[in-house]
Amino acid sequence: MPSIILMSDPEVARVPVRDCGEPLVDLRELPFVVVDPRQADPAGAFAHLREGVAWRLARAARLLPDGLRLLVTEGYRPLSLQIEYFEAYAAELRLANPDWPEEYLREQTSRSLSPPEIGPHVAGAAVDLTLCTATGEELDMGTAVDASPEESDDACYTDAPHISEAARGNRRILSAALTTAGLVNYPTEWWHWSYGDRYWALMTGAPGALYGPAEFGGP
Repeated sequence: MPSIILMSDPEVARVPVRDCGEPLVDLRELPFVVVDPRQADPAGAFAHLREGVAWRLARAARLLPDGLRLLVTEGYRPLSLQIEYFEAYAAELRLANPDWPEEYLREQTSRSLSPPEIGPHVAGAAVDLTLCTATGEELDMGTAVDASPEESDDACYTDAPHISEAARGNRRILSAALTTAGLVNYPTEWWHWSYGDRYWALMTGAPGALYGPAEFGGP
């Protein structure tokens, strides 16, 4: 696989943020997008994204082959939850690899979770999603959404070579629609796509991120 810039790379942190002030909007109102409740929170924050990201998601949904839908598992994530997730995964890796220096531990943690201060989900700029049929049946993507490199033997990487042809084809369908709509993928996670965050800006050559950390005000 080609070299991957991780979320922990200093290049990502150096990208300036000029928040455009767009609101968070509810993805459950979009056509051809199914919001799965597996990571739901009581306030429904998980089902929200910045308006510009949601608009592009709706466009991607319309680009899918007939009978397919985007199945969203998580959009916006509060900073406190991002910190909790990042620290828990770092602790898990530290326990399994006590000889790792802290800097390397942070780098390896960022394969699956962004450092909280970077957090595309915290900005309402990132979405975790997969494909499903019109009846809600999930397609084979090679791993479950949110599978870690350890549990999936790196099959979570978007370009992983050791997945089935069916899964590879489904990833291509997902990628084609989302890329055409202007989102970028985090290559260690086939399900993670974003627009307007620091990682997107670095990958596309934009002068800065459009979205910084967001606050969810509830329904």
